[in-house]
Amino acid sequence: MATRRTVLTAAAGAVLGSAAGCAPNSQSQGATSGAAAGSRTTQLASSVTPKVIGDGSTSDTGAQPRQPAVQKLKAGEEPPQFVVLSWDGSGKAALFSRFRELAGQLNGNMTFFLSGIYLLPRSKRMLYHPPQHPVGASAIGYLSDNSIHGTISQLGPAWLEGNEIGTHFNGHFCGPDGVMKWSPAEWDSEIDQAVDFVSSWRTNTGFTDLKALPFDYRKELIGGRTPCLQGQKNLIRSSRVQKWKYDSSGTGTQVWPTQWSNGLWKIPMQGIPFPGHSFEVISMDYNMMYNQSKVTQGDPAMHPVWKAQARDAFLAGFRRAYQGNRAPLIIGNHFENWNRGIYMDAVVEAAVEMAKNPNVRFVSFRQLVAWLEAQDADVLRRLRSLPVGRAPRGGWSALLGHTA
Repeated sequence: MATRRTVLTAAAGAVLGSAAGCAPNSQSQGATSGAAAGSRTTQLASSVTPKVIGDGSTSDTGAQPRQPAVQKLKAGEEPPQFVVLSWDGSGKAALFSRFRELAGQLNGNMTFFLSGIYLLPRSKRMLYHPPQHPVGASAIGYLSDNSIHGTISQLGPAWLEGNEIGTHFNGHFCGPDGVMKWSPAEWDSEIDQAVDFVSSWRTNTGFTDLKALPFDYRKELIGGRTPCLQGQKNLIRSSRVQKWKYDSSGTGTQVWPTQWSNGLWKIPMQGIPFPGHSFEVISMDYNMMYNQSKVTQGDPAMHPVWKAQARDAFLAGFRRAYQGNRAPLIIGNHFENWNRGIYMDAVVEAAVEMAKNPNVRFVSFRQLVAWLEAQDADVLRRLRSLPVGRAPRGGWSALLGHTA
């Protein structure tokens, strides 16, 4: 355990190494195709009468479609292996579409952590007041109007297909002058602005050819991930976050989630085995890239090696959980072409391999939390008693066969 903590600290240090580097610029196996997912979206969109909110950027269309039924584990029942695929930034339409299609192929869902300023045109950047930074400043810049249009066009269908739209906040300020220094009140301001940019895109962009988003973001938003996994200490103390369900910042190990005293679920990024190394790596593309090439575009001759290593790291983390304590596997990536996109390819290859196993469920954070909250407290206590990679002695019937 001491080695693992040291390794995670080192890996987290890699995240801190370059704010620009870590910032994005921009159930079981199923056979649902991306085209089928698109047709489902059309049917769902036409089956409801939306209640327009504000300037028509968003609307209330009722409960989110395609949410899995939540059931308590029966006595002695084997828990599912949950896999949460999540994407920080989520501001490139072609990649958004790619991973919506993957979710359909996996017969599951994902979480897209949207950066709020990805819906704010550069010409309107002075509307953004980042804490402790000049008005309009952003460490990740602003998208072109065409990219903003494409991102908006993806958000509605993604939600209607069952995926979660969380937040990656706005300006992505990392390092010593970044979000680590923000107060709870400053986090409240950042969250309010992220919600406003999503809820007012029609006014800010002037686009008239796009439908209102089919959700009220004030209600939809129940969790997020901070830039570079930093600033969590004060984030969870902010008043806005008291209404959330979870936070996926910080780092941890492959164990069952716990809650802070305020009830917020703590679901951090995880350390997973890193093939070819004596240390573990955080289950995120940036950390793998940093430990491989140190730069976003390294030696092309090494790309096949690095992709295989990333894929095998994700699979090693999966197998350790699947064959062990069944702790949910948390994977966090970006819509980024680092080392020519090998990390996105690695996620696809790993997920397809994971889906070949029985009782594997690809879920959003929202869906994972719903399942956790449906379980008896004693069941969760017993699941949490299992260390990293440790299967229950005598099998699941011995651990969960008789619950209080």
